[in-house]
Amino acid sequence: MPNSNAAVQTRRIDLGLNEGTLGLFAAAILLVGAAVWSARGPNVEKTDFSLTYVGARIVHQGLGAKLYDITLQKQILNSLFAHPNPLLFEHPPFEALLLSPLAALPFRTAYLIWGLFNAAVWLALMWLLRPYLSAPREDLGYLSLWLLFAPLMVALYQGQPSLLLLAIYSITFTNLKHSNEFTAGICLGLGLFRFQFVLPFAFIFLIQKKWRFMGGFTLSAVLLCLLSLVAVGWSGVVSYVRFLWTIGNNPQNLSYGSGVDMPTIHGFVYAMLGKSIGHTGLMVIVALFSLLLLVAVAVRWQSLGDDSSQCGSAFNLMFAAAIAASLLAGSHMFTHDFSPLMLAMFLAAAGFSGSAVPAHRALRLAMKFTLVLFWFFPVYFLFVAWHCLYLMCPVLLLFAYSALLGAKYLGPHWQAEVECVTAG
Repeated sequence: MPNSNAAVQTRRIDLGLNEGTLGLFAAAILLVGAAVWSARGPNVEKTDFSLTYVGARIVHQGLGAKLYDITLQKQILNSLFAHPNPLLFEHPPFEALLLSPLAALPFRTAYLIWGLFNAAVWLALMWLLRPYLSAPREDLGYLSLWLLFAPLMVALYQGQPSLLLLAIYSITFTNLKHSNEFTAGICLGLGLFRFQFVLPFAFIFLIQKKWRFMGGFTLSAVLLCLLSLVAVGWSGVVSYVRFLWTIGNNPQNLSYGSGVDMPTIHGFVYAMLGKSIGHTGLMVIVALFSLLLLVAVAVRWQSLGDDSSQCGSAFNLMFAAAIAASLLAGSHMFTHDFSPLMLAMFLAAAGFSGSAVPAHRALRLAMKFTLVLFWFFPVYFLFVAWHCLYLMCPVLLLFAYSALLGAKYLGPHWQAEVECVTAG
């Protein structure tokens, strides 16, 4: 990546007595209060963190080789909770190992600590990303949008690591903006606890032959693989692969997460064609569309060339499109997994507020439609209640497509054409 320090915005939230600081303070009270309230609530044992706690407890007890034994998971769930979550722990082994110290604590205490950590990550991202996110210009508007994005609050309540994944995407972005490709790759690799999203994102850079980035990514991947071996051993890793295969072959199973509740290409195709085509046909169609989408993003990104102008809005829009594409290509996605889209939406909003794209009214309307829908929090809860979250897949696709076209119109080649036409 070319040097882009000059492209980084200088806008910050001043630490003096002003609306930005007061807004951050109010957000801190709200998020910490939400974490404490959730930990004291009667339904905390039904959150997704209960599954993470079970996985961490199995490893903590030295039973890592049986981590993906469904019978053992259900036994521990039933022994810990009166009304256990019907889902199962399906995260990578290294996650259970890294969180195993929490299993030594009572469940509610562990949940509270994890919730406060997530709240701290949320607040830190608000502050640290502000110099890179120029829209909206008003600090209170900027902070309000962070609090209005429902998937973040769902992630906080459910105890999911999706906020941490947003942080990893964000750190990857900032390192790329400063031409630190190897460090960016390392950062992205640390997000492999959500490998279904991180691997498609890395694939985009692989197609572009960004070898320094891929070197850093591989380093992190090897480290996490070693931690997985420490956690569960070879037999446990084999069991995990079999477990994932079983999940992939049963998209209708609510214990694994129903396919119609996933806003991915897989979820959408399953909802539309699942009853008329077999499993093999479904996987072929999903793989084909996912591959086409990722290749399209990579090719468009590479076509921008090495001109320094792509480090501005064009680069930001391509990064936003890549995030959306990686989510769409992920096979397993729920409401809280929209969290990384927060960065993409801010980047898209800033990119479309420039002077190059406004001339394309239809494109601007398409992007505005997706942004309004993503920030309209009742949509998520209604779609989950109606078991039709797969309908968000076309919206995500429209967002990615709009960002791709926006990057084209902001890219160096397009700008050169515009200047020539203007001069003529």
